Amino acid sequence: MNSETVHAVDTLMADKDTKVGKKQVKNMAEELVRRGVDPQELGRLSRMKMYQSVTKDDEGEAHIHDLWGFHLDPSWETGPEWPVIQPSPQIKLTKRTTKPKAPLAGWSKCVVAPDIQAGYFRTGPDTYEPTHDPAALEVFLEILATIKPQTVVLLGDNLDLPEFGKYRQHIAFQITTQMSLDYMGELIARIRDICGPETHIVWLAGNHEERLPNFIIDNAKAAFGIKRANVPEAWPVLSVPHLLWLDKHNVEYLSGYPANYFWLTPRFRFIHGHAVKSRGSTAHIYLDREKVSVCYGHVHRREWAEQTSMDYNGEKTIMAASPGCLARNDGAVPSTHQGLDLDGRPIPAVENWQQGMAVVDYHEDGRFRYDQVSIHTEYDGDRPEKWALYKDREYRASVDYEVLHQVA
Repeated sequence: MNSETVHAVDTLMADKDTKVGKKQVKNMAEELVRRGVDPQELGRLSRMKMYQSVTKDDEGEAHIHDLWGFHLDPSWETGPEWPVIQPSPQIKLTKRTTKPKAPLAGWSKCVVAPDIQAGYFRTGPDTYEPTHDPAALEVFLEILATIKPQTVVLLGDNLDLPEFGKYRQHIAFQITTQMSLDYMGELIARIRDICGPETHIVWLAGNHEERLPNFIIDNAKAAFGIKRANVPEAWPVLSVPHLLWLDKHNVEYLSGYPANYFWLTPRFRFIHGHAVKSRGSTAHIYLDREKVSVCYGHVHRREWAEQTSMDYNGEKTIMAASPGCLARNDGAVPSTHQGLDLDGRPIPAVENWQQGMAVVDYHEDGRFRYDQVSIHTEYDGDRPEKWALYKDREYRASVDYEVLHQVA
């Protein structure tokens, strides 16, 4: 009797209720194995009946045959015999009582406003439209009022100053500088009023702010650097901080683009930036250059990338991020992609720019957490509406650009 038959016999004989002998079971098992039945599939032998029959061959000779009938309950019908996976035990949780946490010691907040591009263009004899986005700026101011940060960083290109640029001077942008200065002066006053006297406000000059001193050097060198009489520590008269009363509003102005920067912590600094690469990869340029995390402007796109490497103390991760811009991204801002009609007015055209701002939590020990706040656009007919979501609160603002500013 081979091993398969032995296994089959042992399986069938394991049932104590079977009223048959082992010889009969052996005969049946041999027949099952011969017919290809897997002994593993044999289960309980519930009934078995032995009987004989007589048949005659062609010569009329009688032959006796042993026959049996049986009933098997296969093993797969009752399931496996080994312990199967059971439900996890029921867990009774104790009720938790969570008390509101006090502000974390040592942590402060910084709000970042990128590339405002404050400016105007003429739409008619007495009407103008902004190149900055008043609705996006209202969202920024509302979030600023909610946070009340310890630091505010204006990331540069807060003024557009197209009249002083090196590109062709279109008539629609002429005689708009005073209007731009008036608006930006009011915006600075609003920021200071919202934040209070203790907030550190930093204006990091970008390439657009540098247009003013560069224009003076190129066209009126004798007027460069002139200050009020007997006030050597004052800003030059024809400079952004002097024209906007930044000292009065206690705003730190960092000139010297592109070399200027502002350290928020020893691990994180702000620059306006001058690199531009398509498809959101400008961040990787700064990751290759910088040794610490950096927040930059200039590109008008929301970007964020990180890089982890090994230094002396072990794993080190740095970040490079752009919050986007607070300028219009519908073709109003002078750019290489802008188109103008025969009256010099910008033709609506979507730029690959994204609006936004940033909030940075920073600790006195150098740690920080960067939080991107995206500003999105919806339309009520032709009227754009801006919205953002920050800390489970929605912020909205809308502006009709065509009637925003009228000159009497």
